[in-house]
Amino acid sequence: MNLLVLIIIFTAIGGILSVMAAAVFLLLPERHRNTVLPHGISFAIGALLAVAFWGLIPEAFEAVEPTQFQALSGTVLAGILGFFVLEKLLIWRHCHFGECEAHGDEHEHDGHSHSHSHAHATAKSAGSLIILGDSMHNFVDGVLIAAAFLTDVKLGIVTSLAVAAHEIPQEVGDFAILLQSGYSRGKALFYNILASLGTVLGGVLAYFSLEDLHNSLPYFLALAASSFIYIAVADLIPSLHKKTDIKTSLQQIALIAAGVLLICTMHGIAHDIEI
Repeated sequence: MNLLVLIIIFTAIGGILSVMAAAVFLLLPERHRNTVLPHGISFAIGALLAVAFWGLIPEAFEAVEPTQFQALSGTVLAGILGFFVLEKLLIWRHCHFGECEAHGDEHEHDGHSHSHSHAHATAKSAGSLIILGDSMHNFVDGVLIAAAFLTDVKLGIVTSLAVAAHEIPQEVGDFAILLQSGYSRGKALFYNILASLGTVLGGVLAYFSLEDLHNSLPYFLALAASSFIYIAVADLIPSLHKKTDIKTSLQQIALIAAGVLLICTMHGIAHDIEI
């Protein structure tokens, strides 16, 4: 079979398989899903931070010379600031009340309406950012799968399956974030599958221009990491502070730790298999 066809098939498997496995979360009855969702957010925080600090950033630094460390660190910083600006624009777009400049102060006395609108806009922006960050991450995965296939077909197959396996916990967290952001189950699945197609795009482009893409890969990794850090710290962690009782706080800490531990474990297994 043609190598390009194999790359397309297995990058699709590497991206879409993990989404479909994680989509089991969407099959839960609504009442159970609503119960699980707050716990899913805590898990997602741990998963996103682990992917960024345990996976993406170390891989980015391993791929560059020490002379590029400062530029790469600057890319992470620029990414975090850039996502702040992007989220401001997204919130402004969704906002209809109060502090939005486009609407003046016509609703300044309706504090509850403004608070609800602002919270809804912030939640929506978090969903948009997670799709963008996941797309970049998947694009890099596609390049890595293609590089493995260009080395050896068997290595490419194993690498695509390893990518799918270690992506599943993160995709479960992504579904939790999208549902909290107000997406329906159908839209959450559609946008996650759409983001997963970035794996195919990365694989195809790598097949034709791997050398050119290889030089910019660390910076894609850095930007993907900055998006996950920003979402976890700016959007998700503040939502956990709404409940401060000891029992809930301990549950949140345990689930964040579980997200970190699972991602680190899966990443280690995938790394060993790829070797």
